[in-house]
Amino acid sequence: MKKPLILPDSAHLKDQTGDGRLHAPSAARNQEPIAEVLAQILPERGDVLELASGTGQHICAFAARWPDLTWQPSDVDDDRLDSIRAWGREAELANLREAIRLDAVSGWDALGKTYDFTYVVNLLHLISDDQAAAVLSGMVGGLNPGGQVMIYGPFSDNGVFRSEGDASFHSSLQSQDTEIGYKDSQWVLSRLEAAGLKDSSERQMPASNLILHARVASEAH
Repeated sequence: MKKPLILPDSAHLKDQTGDGRLHAPSAARNQEPIAEVLAQILPERGDVLELASGTGQHICAFAARWPDLTWQPSDVDDDRLDSIRAWGREAELANLREAIRLDAVSGWDALGKTYDFTYVVNLLHLISDDQAAAVLSGMVGGLNPGGQVMIYGPFSDNGVFRSEGDASFHSSLQSQDTEIGYKDSQWVLSRLEAAGLKDSSERQMPASNLILHARVASEAH
């Protein structure tokens, strides 16, 4: 088993409230910018799946903000699942489902459900190219007609880093595991388009991050 990655945002490993909820400063920082984009692209109703939900901060906040949508958190790590459930208990939201164990790379066959909107935050740079391709394939395959995917995180631009901080972070990741690191945004969007998604777009976000977005064509009536 590979050693856990040592990330700059290590404070999320601590339960700061004593009730099992883990806190990630980065999640607190990017929550509102992500929500501003979600407000423009979320469907009015339907089922939303969050991959690699981490601490659970995002999905609880989003579920409270959009009560007409049903929100499904997921993760593969026991500590993260415990934290997500603790956040859910504190939130007490009728439209927030119990967190499920889902390996975003290889667990799609066991999911047993499709969704209207699937998103992931800050995952692709932490996994290999092959694993990232599997995540993207699963996200597309798990969508209903007219469904959408949204991917947030740091990306390179045709092999060029968007800032010195990005270059440094990529080097730090590769020093721990040479198979991981930044993916080109063009590579991600081309994967989504090759899988049949349309209207792909790239949105600039704070701190040199991006949101990548695409949708499935609705079935003809």
